[in-house]
Amino acid sequence: MRLSAVPCEPWTPLEMSPFDGWGLLSAFLALLCCTGSGEEAFEVRMWPEQLMVESGESRVINCSTTCTQPNTGGLETTLHKTLLEEQGQWKLYEVFNISQDTDVICHFTCSGKQESTSLNISVFHPPKQVLLKLWPTLVAVGRSFTIQCRVPSVAPLEGLTVTLLHGSEIVYSQTFVGTTLSPQEAMVTHNTTAHREDDRRNFSCRAEMDLRSRGGDLVHSVSDPQALDVYEPAQDSQVVAIITVVSVLLFLFVTSVLLCFVFGQQWHQRRTGTYGVQAAWRRLRWAYRA
Repeated sequence: MRLSAVPCEPWTPLEMSPFDGWGLLSAFLALLCCTGSGEEAFEVRMWPEQLMVESGESRVINCSTTCTQPNTGGLETTLHKTLLEEQGQWKLYEVFNISQDTDVICHFTCSGKQESTSLNISVFHPPKQVLLKLWPTLVAVGRSFTIQCRVPSVAPLEGLTVTLLHGSEIVYSQTFVGTTLSPQEAMVTHNTTAHREDDRRNFSCRAEMDLRSRGGDLVHSVSDPQALDVYEPAQDSQVVAIITVVSVLLFLFVTSVLLCFVFGQQWHQRRTGTYGVQAAWRRLRWAYRA
């Protein structure tokens, strides 16, 4: 029995589609993305974003996150705080007795990853006292006088505007600059000229702090009003004339009394041979000796 030889063809690899390489690369990238999908990106936010309060005040702060199902979260601060209300993605706190500049931190943990953000709370000292001074308080028309306004223990000076008012009319205004947060005195001095219409009209001073750009409010205070006495310069000569007339009349009165006394003594000497004053002096000496 003869076996016929069958020719064998050499082995060749299977042909690969040009798109199969991109498919493997896509699968590899997808595998990498899926590996880190356990830590989804999220944000932590606070409201308000800026906060400036008067010393001793309390404020409400909202702490929230974009994570749909956060594991934990809260507000960290050295201030006394109270949780007012909460839901899955936010918590509402009230912080008390803010007496100095401080930072509060809001944090959330989502899928094992923690994010946080901070809020700086600044303390300001409002213009509780506004003191106005005029000198002199009695001035002639056309003469100069000084208006001074003092605002003690105020901070910050930046954004503080002190305005001198004559009734409702602005006489002078000054806005302070500087970043010092410690309380200090702000003072404005302005020299001006007295006019006839200034007589008995009130002057005042207004101190205003605009803290709205820094998370605060618009705070202002006004001094007690003060009136200025204004007189015409012609009154000076009238006063001098009156004083001169009174002085002349007084001099004439005293002179007439002295003349009457002298003439009376001479008349008494011609009648009795002695002055009345001498006789009275002798009688007083005899009475004293007796």
